[in-house]
Amino acid sequence: MNNLLYTGLMTAFLLFSSLCHADPRERNESMPMAAYLLAGAPTFDVTIGQFREKYNASNPALPLSEYRAIDNRDDKSNLTRAASKINENLYSSTALERGTGKIKTLQITWLPVQGPEQKAAYDKALAYMAALVHYFEPMLSEEQSLKRVTTLLAKGKGQRYFASNEGALRYVIADNGEKGLTFAVEPLKLALAPDNPPK
Repeated sequence: MNNLLYTGLMTAFLLFSSLCHADPRERNESMPMAAYLLAGAPTFDVTIGQFREKYNASNPALPLSEYRAIDNRDDKSNLTRAASKINENLYSSTALERGTGKIKTLQITWLPVQGPEQKAAYDKALAYMAALVHYFEPMLSEEQSLKRVTTLLAKGKGQRYFASNEGALRYVIADNGEKGLTFAVEPLKLALAPDNPPK
């Protein structure tokens, strides 16, 4: 893989995953562990290939290229990590359950651009984030999906980790300022209601 591409993909993925280490002994106790790293964390019932095929069919103007595995021999999390370059300042990344290839987290990372191109680059990032919301919440319109993204980004502004649950989904914002902004979607493990609830 081209060194520049590899560096960009690694930067995008590490911006989010470096929030929390897989090993709690190495982690600053004030930082929460990323939920997808926890034992027994749920997966979406779809592989990255299945997701990409359906997503691209629904979003021809906002395509995702093939996700490439990131070789990280020091990773003890038993996850396969992969990333897809959208352009020079926009990436998508994922963590997959090893063995099944099912998705544990899907992320869009925007690396800020300075100058007159900044607004267009940011708007494109928002469009990709909204498309991700719409994929997982198809009952929302495109406008509602964009509103959800902008609301979440406003709540997570300046925070290295902000999470919000919406039904069976968890949205996570990692705002690292000039280093980048990551928007992630993850499945929630829902508790089943008891058959005979107490009266």
